[in-house]
Amino acid sequence: MAITEQEIIKARLAWGDALIAISKAFEEGGIEQARPVASTAIDDLYGFEFGPILFKPTLSGGPQTFRPTKEGTLSYFVGHDETYPQDGGFGLNGWRSMESETSSFVLEDNMALWMGWIMLTNKEGSIVKVDKSFGYKKGKDGRLKIVLHHSSLPFQG
Repeated sequence: MAITEQEIIKARLAWGDALIAISKAFEEGGIEQARPVASTAIDDLYGFEFGPILFKPTLSGGPQTFRPTKEGTLSYFVGHDETYPQDGGFGLNGWRSMESETSSFVLEDNMALWMGWIMLTNKEGSIVKVDKSFGYKKGKDGRLKIVLHHSSLPFQG
């Protein structure tokens, strides 16, 4: 049941594909279409069945910096939630592609950690680069789920 490097690559690509799907759903049908796509993606990719997750989104702050619940995670990706007024919906930014560059990773039985850069390209061709850490846990069904997601903008010194 040990996690392999190929499995964490596949999980990272699935996360990028889900972000792109959320953006496209929003463009095609607004928030009414994007919200269920995001909700399904969160269920598929994040390990809330294990308990609260460790999620620190790129653009979050104050008392809502950390998002251990599905509600908080969903709001970060699609916004439109009065409980989280700061959220503009990171997944609604017209994303078209995701690339990543690995700094390092740790594989330990049914848990894995990955750290590196994620580069997201939007429909205008603009690229956003973020520092990213993912922690994965393999469930009894053999699927990897995100249990740690930390994201920040690179240091500008």
